[in-house]
Amino acid sequence: MLSQYNREEVGKLILRLTVGILMIFHGYAKLTSSDSLDWIASTLAAHGLPTVLAYGVYIGEILAPIMIIVGIYCRLGGWIIFVNMLFAIGLAHMGEILSFSQSGGWALELQGFYLASGLVVALIGSGNFAVRPD
Repeated sequence: MLSQYNREEVGKLILRLTVGILMIFHGYAKLTSSDSLDWIASTLAAHGLPTVLAYGVYIGEILAPIMIIVGIYCRLGGWIIFVNMLFAIGLAHMGEILSFSQSGGWALELQGFYLASGLVVALIGSGNFAVRPD
């Protein structure tokens, strides 16, 4: 049976793997679709922000998830995902912030999941099942 200590460490590992693996799929989709980066750049420009910030999506959706999955600078990876999601919500989803989906859930539940999970990883760290526990 797992002790309380081990349960907490396994829980941190499961959270890290879930957030990291699910987020990296979004990054992979953006890597394989040239339209994605163009759309992000145009959205940034429409808000008066430099279009070079569009490359930040690769940091937030590929590099940070790898950091979290492996457990290297996990807290930093969590903060990066958190900030990435603030940008995503602020630039692309503000019109949906008080909306519901067709199934009755919050329209931004996926974005909300990544926002909150990135923050939780940033606050609790990697746990001991990591290359570099923090």
